[in-house]
Amino acid sequence: MARPLQSGGGKEVAGSKGVIKKVEFVRIIAKALYSLGYIKTGALLEEESGIPLHSSVVNVFMRQILEGNWDESIVTLHNIGLTDEKTIKSVSFLILEQKFLDLLDEEKVMDALKTLRTEITPLGADSSRVRELSSYFVSPSYCSSVRSPKQDTLRARSRSKLLEELQKLLPPTVMIPEGRLEHLVEQALVLQRDACMFHNSLDKEMSLYADHQCGRDQIPSQALQILQAHRDEVWFLKFSHNGRYLASSSNDQSAIIWEVLETGVSLKHKLSGHQKPLSSVSWSPDDHQLLTCGTEEVIRRWDVSSGECLHIYEKTGLGMVSCGWSPDGKWIFSGLNDKSICMWELDGKELECWKGQRTLKISDLEITGDGKQIISICREASILLLDREAKVERFIEEDQPITSFSLSRDNRFLLVNLANQEIRLWNIEDDLKLVSKYRGHKRTRFIIRSCFGGLDEAFIASGSEDSLVYLWHRGTGELIETLPGHSGAVNCVSWNPANPHMLASASDDRTIRIWGLNNLSTSMKQKEPHSNGIHYSNGGT
Repeated sequence: MARPLQSGGGKEVAGSKGVIKKVEFVRIIAKALYSLGYIKTGALLEEESGIPLHSSVVNVFMRQILEGNWDESIVTLHNIGLTDEKTIKSVSFLILEQKFLDLLDEEKVMDALKTLRTEITPLGADSSRVRELSSYFVSPSYCSSVRSPKQDTLRARSRSKLLEELQKLLPPTVMIPEGRLEHLVEQALVLQRDACMFHNSLDKEMSLYADHQCGRDQIPSQALQILQAHRDEVWFLKFSHNGRYLASSSNDQSAIIWEVLETGVSLKHKLSGHQKPLSSVSWSPDDHQLLTCGTEEVIRRWDVSSGECLHIYEKTGLGMVSCGWSPDGKWIFSGLNDKSICMWELDGKELECWKGQRTLKISDLEITGDGKQIISICREASILLLDREAKVERFIEEDQPITSFSLSRDNRFLLVNLANQEIRLWNIEDDLKLVSKYRGHKRTRFIIRSCFGGLDEAFIASGSEDSLVYLWHRGTGELIETLPGHSGAVNCVSWNPANPHMLASASDDRTIRIWGLNNLSTSMKQKEPHSNGIHYSNGGT
């Protein structure tokens, strides 16, 4: 039997900070040992430390539950020392409920009825459950369903399950919650990961042997490729949802679909047909199709596999300024230069149009994953969040002109680029709330775009007019890296959603740079330029 703990001085705490109570620490370790199946070791720890996992009264209570001594367990429950009457009633209810079910299993119907009427109902703990238990008397299917040759085994298993449920109701000082030590360790690892400025690798790589800390080598800062197939400034680019493709659009009136392979990024299709520069592209939810939007021109829908143009969307006398997909891929949305937003079927039939000041001439357009909200820049310093089902409008009001925005993958956050060289992060889930600000990049004349990226979208990336790519830690707002290499303004960036170590940037220097890890050892760095306009680089200009 475990000896009582001898109190006195520093022996009552563990650890160098003096914040860990020794009794709690030992009890939690013992609980973990028992849960892992190390019964002898757990008992030895109790014996040697003199610290019991449970009091003698609790041990009796647990044994009574496992043996099905329901009436005795109710008496013992009142001797544990609980002060919360609500807890006592809730625990009593679960015990008596199990007693009731056991009596029904044994076909002691009158005893079960007596338990329900005189013991369970007076507790007043869960009236809906009481009505459900009452229905068992008129539902013979219940009794027949629970009877089997393995009835005793099932009953023992149900008692173990009951003990787990009771453990959740009782104070942790009485019965330590299951998996408490594992929870504390996981919590410590998560806190270390979240505090790590450069964490951009999978959680399975974390270790208990040392405090977690990643180096800069986890951030894509090496230019692995320079893509040179565009003939003019590259304005926009976006990775597909599955990360297997990259689409870019340019002032040269073309878009390009690039394929992401193990050996590098290669040109798949060059999409021609627009009569004006292309301002943006949008991937279908399944990544099988792509929308390209001309600057106040038309929207074209392309087949990614063949590169064929499947449809052209246009409206007489008006030009398109933005495009996006519904989450199910059955409709597309477009912003028009008359400040309206329209919804189209794939075959070109216009379904709905929201008129008024819904969008600007140069605008981004996003649709949330549930398809309910359309997000667009509606005024110079305002973003509209339109709930198209509830017909409710919400607005993000900024104090500076808005140049672009980007929606997070979980649809909870919006990254807003402002004309005053500031990027702001808004929580749009419930009440609109400004979360963070990012500064350092340069913007005076052009539309500069930013994006979320990295593992769990823990980073923010942005282009800049000083030819650099800027990277911030999303949580702290600290600038962690600037990437040189472009020789013109960097207009747009996109982080591969399937590969946290791959980032792409588009520039006025007519190139796209693919960034990866500094320590990445691939043949990409040694290859000669290809005839398709792809140049491999070690990161120099």
